[in-house]
Amino acid sequence: MEQLAGKQGTWSFDDGKVVIRYASGWLAPALHKALGRSEVPMAAIAGVEFNARRSGAKKKGWELRLRLHDRTDPYTFVGAALSRDEPFLLTGDAKQELVAEYHADQIRFAAEQAGPPAPGTATALVAPLPLHIQVHEGTAAFDGSSLSLQWAGNASGPKRARQRMEYPLESIEKVEWVPSDGWEYGLLRVVERGGGDRKAVKPAKDLACLLFDEGAEQGRALLMAATVTAYLWAAEDAGRTAAPQVAAAPEGGALPAPAAEDGDDPDPQSRVIYARIRELGRLHAEGLLTDEEFSAKKAELLDRL
Repeated sequence: MEQLAGKQGTWSFDDGKVVIRYASGWLAPALHKALGRSEVPMAAIAGVEFNARRSGAKKKGWELRLRLHDRTDPYTFVGAALSRDEPFLLTGDAKQELVAEYHADQIRFAAEQAGPPAPGTATALVAPLPLHIQVHEGTAAFDGSSLSLQWAGNASGPKRARQRMEYPLESIEKVEWVPSDGWEYGLLRVVERGGGDRKAVKPAKDLACLLFDEGAEQGRALLMAATVTAYLWAAEDAGRTAAPQVAAAPEGGALPAPAAEDGDDPDPQSRVIYARIRELGRLHAEGLLTDEEFSAKKAELLDRL
């Protein structure tokens, strides 16, 4: 099994999978510490990006990133690219550039030979269950069937009065993760199905929100959001598989052609950033962000494109 060492850890790979062992030093991202290790099947990999970093003619290093198939990478889906916690990124020094580029080509070739990812692949790339995290405002727990939020003394009066909320998996449309900007807390928010007309509430009083601080708490919240997302996808895929597969034939007797499946998202990072900008626009329209706050945060996100 070949190996490639970088700043985020060590990648080992053969024809079947990429095994990532994350670095655990005190500067390592909290998500990496929480995961410890990850196994990415070659069939899950849609593309491999390799970039050499340079300053003028001088080599500065390299970065190798795995792009996974649609509905396989819950970390990118919830916005990991907006932080330093990307789990499928490896960087290194310039002296390793040729070796790293060779390994990138080897992974790319093996992934191209693999078939499509198996259903539920995303659940193998997240935390084992049950998952429990503790952050500034309280705790969150997920066992595969429901997500619970529980607030501690740092929470607002309405949250302390309620103490706990539980959301069955089937009632959840998505889980949002918004990292801290250094001035305000980040948030983990549950969006319920059919909740589009829910009255807007500031995150500090929103019973669907759990606030977290920067650093380790932010990484833990990202892991929770990604884990719930992976199980939401698995439940949706299972529901589609169980649904009737044959449509009723029209009068002519011929069945309609099956709809073409959507291709892989060509640029998931940009999609996530634009989704964050739309969310900021909603908060601005509802009066929860001032003009200055909206403009500053929008400009910061656009700079990341």
